[in-house]
Amino acid sequence: MNAVDYAAVFEALPSPFMIIDRDLRYVALNQAYLDTLNRARSSLIGEYLFDMFPNDDESGKRLKQSFDRVLATGEADTLAYLPYPIAMEDGTIEHRYWTAVHVPLFGDDGSVAFIMQNTVDVTEFARIREAATLPFHSLSAATRLIERTREADAASADFRRLFQQAPGFFAVLSGSRHVFTFASDSYVRLVGGRQLIGLPVAAALPEVEGQGFVALLDKVFREGYTHQAEEQMLMLQREPSKDPEETFLDFSYHPIRDSEGRISGIFVQGTDRTETVRAARRQRLLIDELNHRVKNTLATVQSIASQTLRNTNDIASAKQAFEARIIALSKAHNMLSERQWHDTEIGHLVCQELSAYDSALVQFGGPVLQINAKATVALALVLHELATNAAKHGALSAPEGRLSVNWAEDDADNLIIEWQESGGPPAHAPSRTGFGSRLLRTVITGELTGQLEMNYAEKGLSARMVIPPSAYCARVQEIV
Repeated sequence: MNAVDYAAVFEALPSPFMIIDRDLRYVALNQAYLDTLNRARSSLIGEYLFDMFPNDDESGKRLKQSFDRVLATGEADTLAYLPYPIAMEDGTIEHRYWTAVHVPLFGDDGSVAFIMQNTVDVTEFARIREAATLPFHSLSAATRLIERTREADAASADFRRLFQQAPGFFAVLSGSRHVFTFASDSYVRLVGGRQLIGLPVAAALPEVEGQGFVALLDKVFREGYTHQAEEQMLMLQREPSKDPEETFLDFSYHPIRDSEGRISGIFVQGTDRTETVRAARRQRLLIDELNHRVKNTLATVQSIASQTLRNTNDIASAKQAFEARIIALSKAHNMLSERQWHDTEIGHLVCQELSAYDSALVQFGGPVLQINAKATVALALVLHELATNAAKHGALSAPEGRLSVNWAEDDADNLIIEWQESGGPPAHAPSRTGFGSRLLRTVITGELTGQLEMNYAEKGLSARMVIPPSAYCARVQEIV
């Protein structure tokens, strides 16, 4: 798998990001940051941030204090609704409001080497708040307020769409009761479309209170540290009228400070990792299952090799028989691999094992029936042994010979397989029990806990196999 190009990821992030060193000089900026400021990269790299964007008032002090806190504590810090005028490259000044998250990046010695800033332009939200406090001294003032609110609403819609496109979720909680004052669309979707704004977390999401998350918010609000978690499990009601379900989140709680440095709320951001965790679980299960099957397959190969080569004087024939049995095993594994080792259809298995023989001599049929992985591998070996014997000594060794294979389920859901040869040499019971006979008995009566009847008749060999549902049903999730 190709390595992740983190520089390309940083550059492609839709939200503005920049990195400064301990001297507060620019080290890296992504394209979204440059677009927001309408600046060229070459004009900022290596420059002192406050030379590029000077600000001696309260906002500049708050920004500098936030950087100092990150450098001193090694913990992330968040500034919400920070008013900060920006000098554009064309000389104009734009008055904007920002929410900024400052994250420490550590060097090899464990100390903070850089600070990464992620900023969100919240100017239009701030203007909405300002507009709501304007006095209605005159009709013209009211008119201006209405127009301004409409403009702010339009800009706010653009802002919300920006959040809607973001892969992560965001929320702003205000006060010690953690009241929702903002929740991104992705956050609302995460909690099943519930009404959040104006409600404290405990009321909006009652199922999380008993899981320690409200207590954790209390601690962040009280102590002012940043809490981060990866693949945190919680039971969350993700759809209306449904029970809470297991959910996994990467998230962080960042304290929000006012102009006095007091904590006024908490900024929440994160990513839903549920499907990723579930996929990892499935992969782990598949790997464990595969390891088990590989061990059993190796044991089967070892047994085949031992039994095939035991007491043989014809090494060439034994080698050929061994290779043929391994090929039959391999074909069964390939068939299962194509279906993610879930199950196969018995008709496909029979067709595969008999495909090497003249179709004019072979007839098979039965209902569409799914069999599990264990039965697939076992029956592949059984069908191979019977077909090989028929080709050497039975019906498939003579031009007039015919082979019929049929299967069905009886009233007790047992799988019944009928093997009937005709038109070939008479069938005689073997004078000694060879590997083929032992394999048939071991697989059918042992591994599949079934029954096997062999009939050696003048018209040819017939076999009847009865396999219980517990050994072959696809719905029974057994591991080979």
